Amino acid sequence: MNVVKSRKKAGRENPDDLVFKALAGTDRRKILDLLHDAPLPTGDIVRRLPWLDRTTVMLHLGVLERARLIITRKEGRCRWNYLDVSPIQRIHERWIQAYAAPSARLLSRLREDLEEAAEPL
Repeated sequence: MNVVKSRKKAGRENPDDLVFKALAGTDRRKILDLLHDAPLPTGDIVRRLPWLDRTTVMLHLGVLERARLIITRKEGRCRWNYLDVSPIQRIHERWIQAYAAPSARLLSRLREDLEEAAEPL
C-alpha cells in the first residue's frame, strides 16, 4: 500500500494550499465578502454573523490571516481586519487563467465555425 506523504515541512504549508483551505470554508468566504467593501473591526464581523460566536469568528480570522487573505491592525482594544486580494490574484493567475485560456480559444473557434456554417452559400 502506497502512502502519499504531505509536502508540509516543519509546520510550513504551501501558500496556495493555505489559500485553498481558507477559501473552502463558507463562513470564511462570508467574512471575506464582508471585508470586500471596507475594513471592519472584529466586533462588527461578529455582529454580522450571528450564527457564530466570537471565538469561532476569531478562529476563522486566524485561518484567513495565515493564508494572508486578511491583514490585521490593532487600534487600542479594536482589531481592524483588511482584505488582501493578492493571494487570490496569485491563485487566479496560476490556476484559473492558465486553464481558462485554452477553453476561451476553443469557444471562440466554435463561434467562428458556427457563424461560418450559418452563412448562406
